[in-house]
Amino acid sequence: MTSTSLRLVAHAHTTALRRTHFGGTDDSLDEGGLRAALAQAHASGDRRGPLGVHDVCLSSPAAAARETADALGLVPTIEAALADCDYGDWAGRPLEEIAVTQPQALQDWLSAPDCAPHGGESVHAVRDRVGRWLDEQRGLGQRIIAVTHPVVIRVAVVHALDLPMAAYRQVDVEPLAVVRLTGQGTRWQLRLSAPRVG
Repeated sequence: MTSTSLRLVAHAHTTALRRTHFGGTDDSLDEGGLRAALAQAHASGDRRGPLGVHDVCLSSPAAAARETADALGLVPTIEAALADCDYGDWAGRPLEEIAVTQPQALQDWLSAPDCAPHGGESVHAVRDRVGRWLDEQRGLGQRIIAVTHPVVIRVAVVHALDLPMAAYRQVDVEPLAVVRLTGQGTRWQLRLSAPRVG
């Protein structure tokens, strides 16, 4: 049986991410984010790059994901299924502002993954989109690197491990985090590994 190795990489910091703004705008990496991604690329000391050998590299269409891939020495193909959540009217706006101007809508969104008071995608819709993509990759037998957004990685983990939808709020994904999944047959497995030394 052929297995697929998938490394999901969260893009580096953007100004919006640091300031707790909703995504959905095409922000570039900020200076610190670019510096961190370049440092990660050089820190591995591995001529194959910080993420090792791969057959396919994919990226969200967003500038932050493409720039992160570039800083890591990767040449990605754009994959629409890896796009950030569409936050509709909240895109680019501070969380604090929404908490003051639309407190009930924010509470609804935080408590119900099917809710989309901003007029964009619900978190459940993002999981459906990402889950379909994950299921298509599982039996390909390739080593895939995919640079994307924290919310995409969160819902991917929930889908891969067949967790209840509400569990996505308990998955925290930091900038430049790498989540490894191995797909074989009809299942994904989460793979945790020690960093390479020397």
